[in-house]
Amino acid sequence: MESRISTILARYPKTLFIAWSVLASFGAYFCMYAFRKPFNTGLYEGLTLWGLDYKTILIVMQVLGYMLSKFIGIKVIAELKAKNRISLIIALILFAELSLLGFGSVPHPYNWIFLFLNGLPLGMVWGVVFSFLEGRRFTEVLVFGLSISVIVSSGILKSIYLVINNWMPGVNEFWMPFVMGAYFLPLFVLFVWMLSVIPAPTAADKRQRMERIPMDNVQKKAALSFFGTGLLCVIIIYALLTTLRDFRDNFSVEIWNTIDPHWQSGFLSFTELVAGVVVLVLIALLSLIKDNHLGFWATVSLIAMGLLGCSLTTLLYQQHVLSAFSWTLLLGVSLFMAYTPIQTVFFDRLLAVSRFRGNAGFFIYICDTAGYLGSVTLLLYKEFFIAVPDPAQILINFSYGTSVVGFTVLLGAAWFFRRLNPVRKSTVQPTHHFN
Repeated sequence: MESRISTILARYPKTLFIAWSVLASFGAYFCMYAFRKPFNTGLYEGLTLWGLDYKTILIVMQVLGYMLSKFIGIKVIAELKAKNRISLIIALILFAELSLLGFGSVPHPYNWIFLFLNGLPLGMVWGVVFSFLEGRRFTEVLVFGLSISVIVSSGILKSIYLVINNWMPGVNEFWMPFVMGAYFLPLFVLFVWMLSVIPAPTAADKRQRMERIPMDNVQKKAALSFFGTGLLCVIIIYALLTTLRDFRDNFSVEIWNTIDPHWQSGFLSFTELVAGVVVLVLIALLSLIKDNHLGFWATVSLIAMGLLGCSLTTLLYQQHVLSAFSWTLLLGVSLFMAYTPIQTVFFDRLLAVSRFRGNAGFFIYICDTAGYLGSVTLLLYKEFFIAVPDPAQILINFSYGTSVVGFTVLLGAAWFFRRLNPVRKSTVQPTHHFN
């Protein structure tokens, strides 16, 4: 049956293939968030450990596990073979759910270790899902589902968490993450099966976007040498954006309590959904640009607009031009306008225009490792160096910092990548050189 579905997807109109791939990737990654994010909807009020707020400790522990997962993913995802994808992703999720069982079973203050274990496998799920989509002539469209899940899943799942919590008032905030995971596990398996029948890239895909291959240590070293300073600049930008995104997400309830005491839980999902649709329509439009060189620079321009938008929307909010709701919405649009292209299509286009043989997962996981290190650093800074932490003010300050520093570094990256050879003919053989 699986081979028959793969044949149908390969032979019939591309709209069917695109719709199947978008739904499968969105569903799989959306369900992954059900194992990762619901715990931070709980407030854990009055609980401390080592003199620190217990929720901060839980977030830091999970992010540390997630960061370590990204570091491991630099090797695992870069070297991952197609035949091992499904078994790996199922094993990762089952390990995460068992960790949530431990989080609920073991009492405070000894259960924080299980959130570290929970984060440890989850950081590699994105790379497995993305490996089904990269290196295709319309990757920008295929990643629509994966990308929108990154943007909207956390907010939607937090709203679902609050609804289920009302239905099951006897389930405390330590057990709710496991309950959420149990609800979504069957759906996750369904969407993973859908991923498993997606046909491999065609010969035309490989000609236009380069064949994507597992990378050994020699190829990884060659990639780091080849992209050098430009890659370092992108890593810095992505680290700033990831830190901003994570802080805004982890403390969204506290931020809303500060900026609008009368906010409603539906705001969490609505603002992210609107931001997701706007940003991903823009990214999908990039697929209309067939020329890889022009497509690459259009992607860079989108990142630049997003970075500038972070500071502009924050300034307008402080000047009382924007309401709290409008600021949260537009800041989300700007943030993801810069963040999402780097996570999805930037390196896909970079490999295509440079004619460098490898896979985008290697580069993205290097960026992710730096990003989550920044996220942990900001959390610790908030806890140790701010006398009375105000999440809303921290968000404002970091929005300005990300915008100014990120845009400046982006100019440096653009100066480096300007030397990329603009290969315009799909028949040109891979080179590994700049002009």
